[in-house]
Amino acid sequence: MAASDNKVYRASTTAPVNIAVVKYWGKRDPKLNLPTNSSLSVTLSQSDLRTLTTASCSAAFPSSEGDSLVINGEPSDVSGARTQACFRALRSRRAALEAADPNLPKLSQLSLRLVSENNFPTAAGLASSAAGFAALVRAVADLYGLPDEPRELSRIARQGSGSACRSLFGGYVAWRAGSAADGSDSLAEQVAPAAHWPEMRALVLVVSAARKGVSSSSGMQQTVGTSGLFAERVAAVVPRHMDAMEAAIRDRDFAAFAEVTMRDSNSFHATCADTYPPIFYMNDVSRAAIRAVEAINANAGRTVAAYTFDAGPNAVVYYLEQDTEAVIGTFYHVLGDMDGWKAPVIQGLKPSMTLDAGVSDLLKNGVGRVIMTGVGEGPMKTDEFLVAEDGTPVKR
Repeated sequence: MAASDNKVYRASTTAPVNIAVVKYWGKRDPKLNLPTNSSLSVTLSQSDLRTLTTASCSAAFPSSEGDSLVINGEPSDVSGARTQACFRALRSRRAALEAADPNLPKLSQLSLRLVSENNFPTAAGLASSAAGFAALVRAVADLYGLPDEPRELSRIARQGSGSACRSLFGGYVAWRAGSAADGSDSLAEQVAPAAHWPEMRALVLVVSAARKGVSSSSGMQQTVGTSGLFAERVAAVVPRHMDAMEAAIRDRDFAAFAEVTMRDSNSFHATCADTYPPIFYMNDVSRAAIRAVEAINANAGRTVAAYTFDAGPNAVVYYLEQDTEAVIGTFYHVLGDMDGWKAPVIQGLKPSMTLDAGVSDLLKNGVGRVIMTGVGEGPMKTDEFLVAEDGTPVKR
């Protein structure tokens, strides 16, 4: 049965951002997006950070237009090798279903029309590509009625954006680097669901919503090629951190979780500084955030907060709900004028300490907004469509 009718087939999904606590950095095969090391992340709540994507196809869409993608109202190029690799893998799976069942409409032969929206700044060091490719792959898989589990789909999403494979799951997620040359064993799996340790919270200090000076992709390859520290990170540091992090999550041991998180962030940025010429994703405001976390922990007499930085200056501070006063109270006292604070959480919070004036000034002048969030679920089907039943983009 051909999809010769002019019906518009649609599927919509939301997908989350994830922030790694053991970082992915470096590719052993850039073409297949295979990493040099395993990594582990926390999936963040979609009520605060998410991508919504509608995938659609129809015989009514002019084939001359080909596949298209609109992100936040702007047309986006889909001709790149990574996006094409995702489309190819998804289409071949759909074509296999169609070959097995002649009654299925031949959706694999139709142009795809994708519309996507983020509720956070794109390319600002907030893992927008992870949520974006996870949503794209999940939405097309749903459109095509693919039976694949998230683990299988993570192989496809990985080809679009490495960290996207982790955004196909909620909770605490490992991306196993794998060793097979074809990448068949390089995929994501859930280490623990969000419900295993639901008290985990994150405060994102958005230092700069501008695009990065050195993109992650080119930065990675420079590091792989020139950093002497990098080989030690891959061979010894990351395997040790992965084992310790999985144990910390299993045991819900925040002190251990925090130490590995901070050490791994430091190790990753040390290899960036050791790259030739050096790459600096962090700035003075980022370093002030580190000093603030250290001061909060010293004042509490135990580890109640952990910082981590991806390839950008934004600080992500992990803490447990029961330590909200110690952590959020202190940051709110300094950054209370910023957008993003949640009224029910900050109501009546008192700072348990006062930060050093130099640290406070750097944070006040350098942080643009905050995002308060916590551990959350993986991609979710939704009836919120960005493509109307007639195939036109929904006006919002």
